Amino acid sequence: MMTEPTRIPPRDDRGTQPAPWRRPRVVLWTAAGAATLGFLVALEIVARGYGFSGPITEQSREVIFAPESGPLLYGGLALTMVVLTWRQRLIALGIAAGVDVAFFLVRWALDADMNFGNGALWVVLGVAVLGVTRRTGQERLLLLKGTGLGLLLVAGHKTGDTWLLITSKTRATVLDAYVAAADHALADPSWLVGRFLNATAPVSTGILHVVYGQLPLAAALVGLYQLRRVAVERRFPAHHLVRTFLVIGLFGPAIYMIFPVVGPVFAYGTDGGAWATANLWPDVLPPVTDPQPIPFDGITPRNCMPSLHTAWAVTLFIHSRDGSRAMRWAGTFWLVGTLTATLGFGYHYGADLLAGVVFALTIETAMRCSAHGWDRAGVRVVALGTAVFAAQLASYRWLPTEMAARPWLYGPLLLLVTGAVVYAYVRTARTARAAREREPKPGVPGQRPAPAEPAEPAKAVGTTGAAPTGTDDSQDPDATDAEPELV
Repeated sequence: MMTEPTRIPPRDDRGTQPAPWRRPRVVLWTAAGAATLGFLVALEIVARGYGFSGPITEQSREVIFAPESGPLLYGGLALTMVVLTWRQRLIALGIAAGVDVAFFLVRWALDADMNFGNGALWVVLGVAVLGVTRRTGQERLLLLKGTGLGLLLVAGHKTGDTWLLITSKTRATVLDAYVAAADHALADPSWLVGRFLNATAPVSTGILHVVYGQLPLAAALVGLYQLRRVAVERRFPAHHLVRTFLVIGLFGPAIYMIFPVVGPVFAYGTDGGAWATANLWPDVLPPVTDPQPIPFDGITPRNCMPSLHTAWAVTLFIHSRDGSRAMRWAGTFWLVGTLTATLGFGYHYGADLLAGVVFALTIETAMRCSAHGWDRAGVRVVALGTAVFAAQLASYRWLPTEMAARPWLYGPLLLLVTGAVVYAYVRTARTARAAREREPKPGVPGQRPAPAEPAEPAKAVGTTGAAPTGTDDSQDPDATDAEPELV
């Protein structure tokens, strides 16, 4: 009697050979890595042309010399360690601390600049070496992804610093007068919140300085929460906070080059020194006159339009919605605190914040669609956000006096178009999330799906207990209830 041949399930990404659907992803990751490297090299060349080092040089020197930010390097190490088991994490932290102690003693003996963080960078690079030399297949790719994530966090920060230096060197004039005039349509919120913080200082300013300065730390905590199961599942989630954060930091400074603005505390306050048009902020509103570009120094970054702090805080708020109640409250607190700080410290105008919200939601939608697949709703949101963002910049540049003269029209209109983008994003995101929740969840390596519970065997007519048939799934010798390995 011939039996049906055993069906061999196709290999998945946990096998020694990648499944066919994995190959396009490998090509995509390779292309993304090459594009990122090319961008960093180009930025390095431009920076060298202006007489200062770029992000590649700054990050390379921290292998030996004192780093600028030790916590940033340990933040990158924390992101890399999401691919390691708990035992490996303890070993990595021990090695990083040991290397930092050794560097500390040498610098102390040589009376050199003191700082920490070299050990963290050494361990991140060591994980990459381990992945290339001692791992193969999916495990190698996973370790390299973890290394890339950690290095991108540091490189993104240094790339932003280089961008800001380039904006100050290449944009001799700023457009603050245009944005200040357009901000009259929004009732000059920076002046209003600035006076409020002056009246409630030092309590309010002390809290908000912490919120504003520690936004990267809050984002790292949310990102680590989203990546907490990478070591168990041996795969990264398709979309997470760090992806959007990095892309916002990459493309945002490019807009600074198009629309250079320094902020009210510099253009109209004491921080601008001799370059400020007048000492008006936050007590006296600037006059509404025909705006003109303002010459400014070659040091202050032109980093206002759009407000990237607002964009990052909005992204943090969005991704904290999937966490616990405490995380959701923390995300809301950080969003409100960041918006208050950006206005009350005079770093941004209200128009900057609206542009930052639209910019963040457009980038977030594009990143989510690139991970889960493009659909018509996602394309519409990206197109709407791009159009609204472009219209905002155009109106701030060419319609500021009209906006200041008719605040009853242009103020609500600005809020309406921004609200339209928010509504479109929320509606599309909820629909996409509901569709993903209906999809079957991928299995965890080391654990096979539990076999379906067999139906009660049919009883023969006139008998009280028929034997189970040979097709009962419970007889499958490959079935297992093994739990995944805990790390």
